[in-house]
Amino acid sequence: MGATIITSEDLMEFKIELLEDIKELLQNQKGQPQKKWIKSNEVRELLSISPGTLQNLRINGTLPYTKIGGVLFYEYHEIMEVLEKNKVTNRI
Repeated sequence: MGATIITSEDLMEFKIELLEDIKELLQNQKGQPQKKWIKSNEVRELLSISPGTLQNLRINGTLPYTKIGGVLFYEYHEIMEVLEKNKVTNRI
């Protein structure tokens, strides 16, 4: 097995790449709850919608949910998937 020489330049390049990756991870995670399941009030706050709008999203099947003893839970990643799926991009 041959020896590999690492220079100061190599270390500096690695440091810059590592810092950029960490920044990207932090930006992607910003504002996201740490828990997998969130309650109705958190969903309404996240989407800035009324209770009636949330109910309509449940009824028409837009947002999947789980009900346990009268409490409704939503998976955070499913909410993000619905947002991405319905994303409208500007067409020039």
